[in-house]
Amino acid sequence: MDRKNMSVILSLVGVFVFFLLIVWIGGMINPDLQLDETAVLRFFFVALGLLIVFAVYWFTRDRDIWFVGTREVVYMSIGAALYAILSYLFNGTVFAVPSVSQVALRPAIAIPMFFGYSFGPVVGLFTGAIGNMFGDALTGFGLSPQWSLGNGLVGMIAGMAMLFKDKKKGLNTVLGISAAVAVLATLVFLLNRAVPNMLFYDVENNIFGDAQISWFAGLSIVVGFILILVVRFAFGKSIDVAAAVTWSMLGNLLGIGFAAISDIWINGFSPAVAIVGEFLPAAGPNLIFAAVLVPLLVAAYSAVKVQSGR
Repeated sequence: MDRKNMSVILSLVGVFVFFLLIVWIGGMINPDLQLDETAVLRFFFVALGLLIVFAVYWFTRDRDIWFVGTREVVYMSIGAALYAILSYLFNGTVFAVPSVSQVALRPAIAIPMFFGYSFGPVVGLFTGAIGNMFGDALTGFGLSPQWSLGNGLVGMIAGMAMLFKDKKKGLNTVLGISAAVAVLATLVFLLNRAVPNMLFYDVENNIFGDAQISWFAGLSIVVGFILILVVRFAFGKSIDVAAAVTWSMLGNLLGIGFAAISDIWINGFSPAVAIVGEFLPAAGPNLIFAAVLVPLLVAAYSAVKVQSGR
């Protein structure tokens, strides 16, 4: 087995083993971090997601974007640590969004998007998956391995932009796919405004209370798509910014979509509840943060590279 195959396989296995360790150690330290009877099913979807990543790698293995060396390992560590800390700071109750499960506004999602786009899909996967899992453990609300893997997919797909030497190629296709997902999800929201059992954390009363999903959450995916479309064409001459926000959008839609859809089996949600109650409140605001924060990170990194002569 060649070095690249081995490094990718070890990275994927490393994510799975780390998840197991966090569940095991976290459960001993904090009972709230113990998984229920759905643990096996949650890890089934983690394994399924990792197999999907490996399949994508296998069909594109001739590309250098999958190389994992010392530098990539360093970026993985930095990205995962940053994402874990920022997730811990923002994944609380201060910015809670009415949803089926605990969903918060998370500007930190820009970290795996940026690291994936800048340093490759494996770095993005590791940053999003490990950072989110560790951040959830620090927060102490509970662990959702399949959602952490979904965050990893966000970073991995953002890094797929590196498949193209000419980064303008594929952008229109990515926009088209993203537009279709956004329209379909919004239609589900409009047709299911009365989805029951919308739970959110009531900070003032320190309880979980019933609330219908807000119009902001339901339509935020459209708002986010429009903002990214504006950035895409406003920065048309800065292809790095345009490509970063466009691929980050697709990564967010597919990664968070994977996690939300998995809850149809894990939590017994109907497809409408999974989309309206989880996907939209999580993915929509993420797109807004992608449009606002990812260009800033990419521009700052480009400036650093210019100053350092890289």
